[in-house]
Order: sequence, then structure tokens, then C-alpha cells
Amino acid sequence: MHLPTRRIDAADLDRMTGALFFEGMKQRSKLSRFWILLLLSGVIASAGVVSDSTATVIGAMIVAPLMTPIIGTALAFVLTDRAMLRRSVLLIVLGASAVIVIGFVFGLSDLLNTAVEGNPQVTGRVNPGLIDLVAALATGLVGAFALVRSDVSDTLPGVAIAISLVPPLAVCGLVLQDGQYAEAFGALLLFATNVSAIVATGTLTLIFYGVREQAAASGRTVLNLTKKSLATVLGMVVLVAVPLAAGTLKIVGDQRIRFAATPIAVDWAEQQNWAVVEVEVDDGLLTVTALGAPPQVEPAVLRDQLDNAGLQEVDLEVALVLGGTKLISGVPTSAE
Repeated sequence: MHLPTRRIDAADLDRMTGALFFEGMKQRSKLSRFWILLLLSGVIASAGVVSDSTATVIGAMIVAPLMTPIIGTALAFVLTDRAMLRRSVLLIVLGASAVIVIGFVFGLSDLLNTAVEGNPQVTGRVNPGLIDLVAALATGLVGAFALVRSDVSDTLPGVAIAISLVPPLAVCGLVLQDGQYAEAFGALLLFATNVSAIVATGTLTLIFYGVREQAAASGRTVLNLTKKSLATVLGMVVLVAVPLAAGTLKIVGDQRIRFAATPIAVDWAEQQNWAVVEVEVDDGLLTVTALGAPPQVEPAVLRDQLDNAGLQEVDLEVALVLGGTKLISGVPTSAE
């Protein structure tokens, strides 16, 4: 069975290089547009994260122009255009650094750190896992396919939303200012995952569609693309996959503990007419929040029950919240 393909022609190649490479007479115009859109998207993303506005963050994804130099890196690699490759990589690094600085500045303006603590826009981007790599590979493939096939280019806005580039950088700067270096690394890892996935799938897609052959037929100088070079591109994906796998194992381990401990904690609380409000596990620490009226439940009993269930090595933290209601009647006024 042969896959249906449409080999690109000279017009396609000119269109792709014109869209992705910052060169030629319009170089200054392209660079100014890139930086204006990038800085604005950084501000929008940072504001969206701080205000916990998903719609605003999505807006930043659509505006962000980082996809251009990232796929441009793949195209320059396939064409063995070292000058464009260096320029595209430099734009990615400088652009990413600029957005991190913007996020850092927004963090400075948040004196109470309300934008970081408990913000789902932050927590959702500091603990990437292997599933993020899978999604990035698929999204990068769609983006490269839309680039090659001009007849499906209307999918690019969806690709911009699906692939998260600017928001993780804004989060990185935000938590970096707050001194949360592990979280900053996690957000930066998510960005690196998306970049490596786009470059890898973009490279393979462009090779599959015969970009190198068409470039050579059009008179471009195309050097040999060695197996070592291709291994380097794929190696980037493997490199980010290692910490992603570690993060995934941590998440799976925490969820296993939470699923095992939740019914035990609920039963422990109900025996004394208390209620478990929340059960959380973070890096092996089990936190149980229980609500009720006096007398208080005894945490040591829960510790014994967890030990009997095979959770001896899990550290336990119990937060007891005294609840209850009281009716305070008002004094009726006498009728005149």
C-alpha cells in the first residue's frame, strides 16, 4: 500500500522559504513583525496566566510567531542551509529569553504572589510528562504538513492553539521571580519538548515530501545530510523524553498513592462524623484535609490504617478544620 503524496514543486519551495526564512529585501520588515508580535504575545500570555484567563492565554498562542523560526530550523536543516539554521536558532533562543523576562517582570508586579500559588495556568505547565511529548509530536506533524500543503494551511490557527510555546515561557519567568526553580525548569522543559518535537517531525515531513530533491533541481546547493545529523535531531527528542519519563513516573506514583489512600481516609473520618474535604499527594507526601465539629478526629488512627494498607513509606500530613454552623436570631422590632 502506498501513501498518497504530492511532491512539492519550485513554487512550493519558494513559498516555504519566503515564509520561514528571515532574508531578502523584506528581512527588516519580517524581523520587526516577528519581534512586535512576540513581545505582545509575551505580554498577553503573562497577563493571561496572572489573571488565570484561559481565553487570554489562547489569544497569546495565536499571536505568537515562534512557530516560524522553529519550523524554519527544520527547513534550514533539511536544506543544509547553515546560515539560516544559525539565524533561526538564534531567533528561538532570543525570543524565548525575551518572553521569560516579560514573565519575570509580571512576577515582580505581583507582590502577594497570588498569580503563582494555586494558579491552574501555572500548575498545568510546570509538570510536563510523556503525554505532552506525544501531543507535541502530533501537533508538529500537523504544522509541517500544513506548511507543505498550502491547501490545508487553514489548520494553522488550530496548530497555534494546540502547541504551547509562549505560555510556558511566561510561566517560567513568573515562577523564576518567585524563586521556584524546579517549577521554572519544568515550564522550560515543556517549551523545549514542543520545540524539539516540531523540529523533529518537521524535518521528517519535509524529507518525506522531497524538499531536498526539489531544492537541488531548482539549482540550490544542497549538501549531504548525514545519518549523524539526523540522529542529532532525533536525539533532541530522546533528550527531553528522559526527564519527561521521570515526571510521568512521579505523577503515576502520586496518583497510585492517592487512589489507595482516599477510601481509607474517608472511612477514618466518617467513623467520627467528620468529612474528608481533599486528598492530595505531592512527591510522596500525602495531605488529608478533614472538616468537622469537636471532638477532633485522631490522626494517629489514620496513620495506623495507612500502615496496615501497605503505605508505611508514605509521609502523612493531616489538616483538621473545625466546622459547624450556629444560628444567631435577630431581635424582632415591635410594631408601632
